[in-house]
Amino acid sequence: MQNLSVEITHFTANQLKIKHKLIDFAIPKIMGIINLTDDSFFQSSRIRSDKQLITIASRMLEEGATFLDLGALSTRPQSTLIDIHQERKKIEHAISAILNEFPDALISIDTFRAEVADAGLGTGAAMINDISGFSFDPKLIDTVSKHRAAYVLMHLQGNFDTMHHPYAYTNIGQEVISYFKDKIDLLLEAGIYSIVLDPGFGFSKNLDQNYELLNAFERLAIFERPLLAGLSRKSMIYKKLGITPEESLNGTSILNTLAVKKGASILRVHDVAPAREIVELLF
Repeated sequence: MQNLSVEITHFTANQLKIKHKLIDFAIPKIMGIINLTDDSFFQSSRIRSDKQLITIASRMLEEGATFLDLGALSTRPQSTLIDIHQERKKIEHAISAILNEFPDALISIDTFRAEVADAGLGTGAAMINDISGFSFDPKLIDTVSKHRAAYVLMHLQGNFDTMHHPYAYTNIGQEVISYFKDKIDLLLEAGIYSIVLDPGFGFSKNLDQNYELLNAFERLAIFERPLLAGLSRKSMIYKKLGITPEESLNGTSILNTLAVKKGASILRVHDVAPAREIVELLF
């Protein structure tokens, strides 16, 4: 990584500016999931104390995570919105605790709320991971622009209550591409250039559509942006195999391997070490 002294407005598919550094994705990076919620679909990922938070963050960084993705609002099916002040408080506290122990940690905030993003970026986070493509809170795009933060743009249809409903697609790969094209144009107009694309596995897609989209993953390379694959222990694995999220690590590794072969730049995972091994074996 190198320090940047000037504003860069375009990157290759293998680059991302974050906290005044240029991160190279010629070798894919790992994003570790840290859930600050009480109801994440994967029970083992739930954080219940500061000691546990630091232990997990430390382990993920030691195992090779480049990013830590903090979420204080569950977006699993049948989840409910928590109070925005509660989400903000959890995020601010967790960021402060992690950066106190690991000042160089690159923290992403999994939120779609502008107020939470503003507070988190102000506390030291570097990236916003937004499931909604700034459709749930239109003020979010201005917040990201103000902080010159990196932004993960995910594909999704519907609102918070309907985002897990089935939707019809004529050609899911092409429709995701069209969605990204329109959204990227708006981000660039707002001065946001550090953009990661996430096709949104598990959101507004049924089981077959998720696999159709994974098979078309490499088509997203046309945007010349880093691509994020968020497949870890999701229902497209455990429902297809008739198992539980706790039993889905092997399936996760298989699909992550396929995603990397198809051009994934970031693997967003609950289990960092197995994801790092995928990267080490392939690069």
